[in-house]
Amino acid sequence: MDRLILFRHGKAEAESASGDDFDRRLAPRGIAESAAMGGQLADLGLRPDLALVSAAARTRETWSAAEPHFPKARLSIEEDLYHADSGSIRREVARAGAGVGTLMVIGHNPGLQEPTVQLLAEGSAPASLIDRARRRFPTAAAAVFLFDANGRPAFDGLFVPERGLERGD
Repeated sequence: MDRLILFRHGKAEAESASGDDFDRRLAPRGIAESAAMGGQLADLGLRPDLALVSAAARTRETWSAAEPHFPKARLSIEEDLYHADSGSIRREVARAGAGVGTLMVIGHNPGLQEPTVQLLAEGSAPASLIDRARRRFPTAAAAVFLFDANGRPAFDGLFVPERGLERGD
């Protein structure tokens, strides 16, 4: 894997009709932000070859909103990504990332925020950026990392819908 995109699902409704968290759908704002983030990433050439998406309704809807910007991406719905912790996400990335140029994971917090902070620290990102990611990784945010031949991460972008973007280059 050359690049990893960690994409948090869009803003979800407070409750589902079933009362089950798994069934919560995106709010209208979540659909719009997810589509906009997909467009922003694609416009910057950040297009996944493979998207691992949590099986929850809100993550599948996030992918549906963003997917038109990634027509060549393969999709894999992953039951294990629903509320997965950082370690589980990193294991899924290692498993699925072999032979993939750009891998996208669409999931939940804190599971995506934690590996974002870890990868920033491992890649020697500035302390201010690490602190920012630690404090806030809102819905429809995306963190992007490049990986060298030895698997070491380097920050490539932190994209937050309300505040625009910061690039690592």
